[in-house]
Amino acid sequence: MRSFRKYHRTLAIILALPLFVTLLTGIAATLVGEWSANLGVPRSLLLSIHRGEIFNLQGIYPILNGIGLLGLLVTGLSMTSLFGRKKSKSQ
Repeated sequence: MRSFRKYHRTLAIILALPLFVTLLTGIAATLVGEWSANLGVPRSLLLSIHRGEIFNLQGIYPILNGIGLLGLLVTGLSMTSLFGRKKSKSQ
């Protein structure tokens, strides 16, 4: 349990910036494209950042984000008591 907290904390620190960028650019691209909001930034630039193309990481950026989120999900769920062993009642 303690090691999962350590891994979860480390993963969260590493993934905070990439996930935040993905979140913001995804929302902004939707606002510009679907709702015709004028944010002063072209949708193509937002999508380029969102996909990691602007950093030339388009092949691995989404995969790393997905694997990182999966890791956070697994470590987060393991820290809950949802999947813990049921204690047997001693009679």
